[in-house]
Amino acid sequence: MTSVAILMGSDSDMSTMTHCVEQLREFGIDPVVRIISAHRTPTVADDFAKSAADKGIHVIIAAAGMAAHLAGALASRTTIPIIGVPLPSGLGLGGMDALLSTVQMPPGVPVATMSLGKAGAKNAAIFAVQILALADKALAKKLRLFKAQQQEAVMKKDASLQQITSS
Repeated sequence: MTSVAILMGSDSDMSTMTHCVEQLREFGIDPVVRIISAHRTPTVADDFAKSAADKGIHVIIAAAGMAAHLAGALASRTTIPIIGVPLPSGLGLGGMDALLSTVQMPPGVPVATMSLGKAGAKNAAIFAVQILALADKALAKKLRLFKAQQQEAVMKKDASLQQITSS
């Protein structure tokens, strides 16, 4: 049974959300991945949200562009934490429409909103891991290692830069 679901409003979102899938797999989590639209398949979205907990899903990551109502629609139908990833669309708005649609939720219907695009997709995965790690010591250990590796990589680059600039 998997503990994370990644839902996206369109198959065109997969190129960005692949980064989320890969990041989760680095932590040993194989997510459920579905294309479900808040506008085109609202009953499917509703059914998924209502039944997710019974299927062992503990966190839902919802990615969408344009009106980006998927995360909010899901959040209104479940108590499972929802992480929204706004995606840029071809409308020329740079994703601002999706960001505002995802982040501006009414009181009582929270959606944790990440940044736009690839960075948001990766951060959604890491945030999901942080939520799950609260109750999973092995996952918490992997998360601490991940954070230490990030720090080490930056320090290594800084040391290289210092060596170049001091010469």
